[in-house]
Amino acid sequence: MNNNEFTVVEHLNELRKRLFVMVLFLTVAVIGSFFLAKPLINYLQNAETAENITLNALQVMDPFLIYLKVVLFLAFTFTSPVIFYQLWAFVSPGLHEPERRATLSYIPFAFLLFLGGVAFSYFLLFPYLMSFMTGLAGELGITQIISINDYFNFIFQITLPFGVIFQLPIVLLFLTRLGLVNPQMLVKARKMAYFVLFIIAAFITPPDIVSHLFTSVPLFLLYEISIAISRFGYRKYLAAEAKRKLEEQQRMQQA
Repeated sequence: MNNNEFTVVEHLNELRKRLFVMVLFLTVAVIGSFFLAKPLINYLQNAETAENITLNALQVMDPFLIYLKVVLFLAFTFTSPVIFYQLWAFVSPGLHEPERRATLSYIPFAFLLFLGGVAFSYFLLFPYLMSFMTGLAGELGITQIISINDYFNFIFQITLPFGVIFQLPIVLLFLTRLGLVNPQMLVKARKMAYFVLFIIAAFITPPDIVSHLFTSVPLFLLYEISIAISRFGYRKYLAAEAKRKLEEQQRMQQA
């Protein structure tokens, strides 16, 4: 059945089913993450970036809140392929068969790009930012008292946005395969895209030009990679459209 032939009730039932599956897997992931959260917290506390820092719990609830945040982070990370698949399954009835097959194959890459964005920000950007902050405090003669809550919030503030932003190539490839965008549009929008990415970098980095450029340049490269991938996807889209039109003409002639 085509997606636009669904009634409103059928759409809602389908959405409810997809949401139920997401919540079910997320619940299982949360339970499993309770056993993995403690080793990850210990690793982050004892990492090289924190070896010269004394982390303090300034509030009674801080240890529990950190534990809960890490559990949720792990649970959503483990569940993200299921979430991507359920979203794909919800919209796939409205896609042609070649589009369904192609977009389904994007799900593993979306997951890997998310992990890649998190890894890039934690292993490359986060150590530099911590070094910059502690070095600045030393130059100003300021003794830093860093709470465990602020430390982990800073990690999430740096890593999670990059995990999301690194989905850009997949999102643009998906839109290209649907014919909603094309490489020419992305090239024309390059200046605006750079400006938006530059603003995003300003929100997730300290207000110094080195940190800003250290964040902005990889985002610009990511956009250029997205354009290159979009060109590949657009050729596939044009080929699929030509094949579909030819099949429609053949069916009309046979009728």
